[in-house]
Amino acid sequence: MTPLLTALQATTVEALPEDAANAAGTTAQAVAAGVTGDNSLNLLTLVLHASIPVQLVMLLLLFGSIASWVIIFRKKRVLDRAAREADQFEERFWSGAELSKLYAGSTERNRDISGLEAIFEAGFREFSRLRQRRGSDSRMQLEGAQRAMRATGSREIDGLEHNLEFLANVGSISPYVGLFGTVWGIMISFQGLANMKEATIATVAPGISEALIATAMGLFAAIPAVWAYNRFATKVERIAVRYDAFSEEFSSILQRQVDEV
Repeated sequence: MTPLLTALQATTVEALPEDAANAAGTTAQAVAAGVTGDNSLNLLTLVLHASIPVQLVMLLLLFGSIASWVIIFRKKRVLDRAAREADQFEERFWSGAELSKLYAGSTERNRDISGLEAIFEAGFREFSRLRQRRGSDSRMQLEGAQRAMRATGSREIDGLEHNLEFLANVGSISPYVGLFGTVWGIMISFQGLANMKEATIATVAPGISEALIATAMGLFAAIPAVWAYNRFATKVERIAVRYDAFSEEFSSILQRQVDEV
């Protein structure tokens, strides 16, 4: 009997690890399947299951992002056109053409002039008007032309800077708006855990993920806006320097014309 009992015990002990291994494998497969199914990142689901305040924050950030991209594409087109028109007018201006012919060409065209051509047209128009007036000396003529060019140049630069303030506001405010949505979502998530006796990562993670999506959207709206604002502000500054330099050079030309009379 003793050898038989010993054999049975040995057989039972050998079978237990095999059963345990099978059970462990089945459990591991189930856990892996649950992790793959439950923890897959679905942005639409996170947005739809977020609280109402967080959804409002996301909607505001989405509007800011779309408006920023619209302004970015429009502003790029406007600044590129301003630089291209400045190149074309400077080529005509420094080609040796007479100022009166350039002025006639600017006023005869049935279109709205802008940029350097508008500055030239305003300065030469004021200079010619004061020159035909009796009792106006050369200094008054030159100062009048310079004032007209400064006023026109300021209007042109103001038009180029239009909507840049919106990009600056989106770039500076969006991260804080997204952070507000995240704080609110986390607060709601922890408030919901107050009635639970046991809180695990599985219960906390969905609410935290829904809250953090607001911060991600805030950064998504802010980064392109900040980059575009810095780039466009630099371009506008360069164009403004170019306008000022042209005004000074044109004033020197008018000064020589006054001295020759």
